[in-house]
Amino acid sequence: MSIKVPEIPEEIIKTLKSRKKHMCVKKDGTNSIPSCNEVSVPGMVTQRSCVYGGARVVLMPITDAIHLVHGPLGCASCTWDIRGTRSSGSELYRNGFSTDLQEKDIVFGGEKKLLETIIELNQIFEPAAIFVYATCVVGLIGDDLKSVCSEAGKITGSRVIPVQSEGFRSVNKSLGHQLACDALLEYLIGTEPPQNKGNVKRNEVKDHQDIDHSLNILGEFNVAGDFWAIKPLLKNIGVSIQAVVTGDSTVEEIAQANLAKLNLVQCQKSSRYLADAMEELYNIPQIRVNFFGVEETSTSLRAIAKFFKDPQMIETVEKIIKSETERVEESITPYRQHLSGKTVAVYVGGNKAWSLIRAFEELGMKVLLTGTQNGLPEDYQRIKETVRDGTLVVDDANAMELARLLDKYKPDLLVSGAKEKYLSLKMGVAFCDFNHDRISAFAGFKGFLNFAREVDRAVSSPVWNLSPKIKAPTKTDIFTARSIEKKPKEEVTEIVQGSE
Repeated sequence: MSIKVPEIPEEIIKTLKSRKKHMCVKKDGTNSIPSCNEVSVPGMVTQRSCVYGGARVVLMPITDAIHLVHGPLGCASCTWDIRGTRSSGSELYRNGFSTDLQEKDIVFGGEKKLLETIIELNQIFEPAAIFVYATCVVGLIGDDLKSVCSEAGKITGSRVIPVQSEGFRSVNKSLGHQLACDALLEYLIGTEPPQNKGNVKRNEVKDHQDIDHSLNILGEFNVAGDFWAIKPLLKNIGVSIQAVVTGDSTVEEIAQANLAKLNLVQCQKSSRYLADAMEELYNIPQIRVNFFGVEETSTSLRAIAKFFKDPQMIETVEKIIKSETERVEESITPYRQHLSGKTVAVYVGGNKAWSLIRAFEELGMKVLLTGTQNGLPEDYQRIKETVRDGTLVVDDANAMELARLLDKYKPDLLVSGAKEKYLSLKMGVAFCDFNHDRISAFAGFKGFLNFAREVDRAVSSPVWNLSPKIKAPTKTDIFTARSIEKKPKEEVTEIVQGSE
């Protein structure tokens, strides 16, 4: 039996006019920043995450902690293992825990259930800490999360840390990043272990007070083992790592993060707020780093050596850069030959929307489009400073807009997350995941080789010679990466989004 699928009316396909301000073309001498951090246009079916999701991705990689979601089971389920982070020690963080609020809990309150759950989890697992996340339901029924966590801490003798991350608190999950950092600052960083946790002594974990070259790495989550690619580089140049916030970290390591001499900020989007606060509270200076790509990794290592003003470290850094660059250049040649001249669209998290640009350029590829769902003005300012003239910058694109962009630009590769994967593949565009689901480390010099290999596999696969092609554009729909920079903003958005 054949089923006739009705055609979608043209007026439904066309994007709303009010979305045009969320798209711009980078041009020299102009502002080139789209409208952002606003309520999504009704009807556009945004794929943004919520504030709770933003807090969860920052804190979840703390390996020896329990992450308890106070709310319906679905909130815990949809964010279970959301980071794809790896651990060299405890695997406790890989478990999902929820108070599983039911209808009667909504009516009568869930505080008693939460307290009982915390006590039971502490007895079973004896975690180093229990992070308790508030969800939308908890905010609506008025459960006093801080009070319950305080009482539970007294009963269990453990760190029980409330995270006030009700999903509806903002239109942007970036607030969740800040709320997670607030929880670390208030309840963990700079604190002593609980009194009856005698098995953990502060000076037995790490103590770099007498070491001048100790640092923290903020905004590194060890996705697919990225931190493990960075760690030997830092060790070889003579610095010690006090704490990583939060990839492959422990509770006590983060508690002692205030002892470091320097903060490296890898993901500026999630951890810039924490770095600013630690600079104010503990007088720890910060430098922004990027370990994706040979050029950016080299620049970051030089910045670290320059900060510590150690002649031997500076010399060592140059030797490492020279040897690693030569090795990478030799290995990267066949990939560059395949990829040179290819085009790429990048639609990822705020930090990756600019941190990957130079890495693609080192492969001879050109970034035609970049954007993010949860960008802030400062994120788009960084994008503007990084991308070339003529690059299209898009904020909070929905699936239909992204499909139109792929249709018009016809990139050879889309780099994005799992939500965009099958849209890309169905349109015959090669796809590479740089978010949480990847299995290869891309950081550092060795990681760049993995990155080049993955990109080449995606773009050069023979399957694209057999798959259906994107439909050919017509009339004014036709424009290329070369011509877009010559077109005014109004004309570009009309071409991409369609006139109404």
